[in-house]
Amino acid sequence: MSKPRRLILRPRRPSDADALFSTMADPDAMRWWSRAPFKHVEELRAYFVNDDQSNWRSWAIVRAGEELAVGFVAAGQKREGVSEIGYLLARAAQGHGYAHEAVTILIDHLFAEGQRRIFADTDPDNHPSIALLTALGFTLEGRLRAEWHTHIGVRDSLIYGLLAEEWSSGTGGGPAS
Repeated sequence: MSKPRRLILRPRRPSDADALFSTMADPDAMRWWSRAPFKHVEELRAYFVNDDQSNWRSWAIVRAGEELAVGFVAAGQKREGVSEIGYLLARAAQGHGYAHEAVTILIDHLFAEGQRRIFADTDPDNHPSIALLTALGFTLEGRLRAEWHTHIGVRDSLIYGLLAEEWSSGTGGGPAS
């Protein structure tokens, strides 16, 4: 018998900005993002609303039985059968294995939808993200030199990929639609 899930993924809402603002306004927490930290919660709410107008879908990470977002995961369709993923966990929620669980649920969902490949783009110095991707079975596929011009300068990018036939999570299910 499998143990009950600690986390649920639900569609991300603009109101989740209130719970995630302290992390997304923190220069250390946003260091590896391709954009600078948010200065105002209203700016973050608008950013969350704009998800609806892109090829990205986002889900809030919530503890089972709760509504407060402790982070989010996102997936962007890059081409038929290929999605890029991203994720962020609130500082207070780090260190509990939530990122691993939430990204596992997302991967299960994307492969169940018929994706053949999932990839993540991360900064070479973002060691926690690299450790997560490696633990989930992603393979380092390449380095794009001087790929991003960010708030911390021009940065290289590491591409980690995972194919459907390489994945075996055993969790089943996925995020709420």
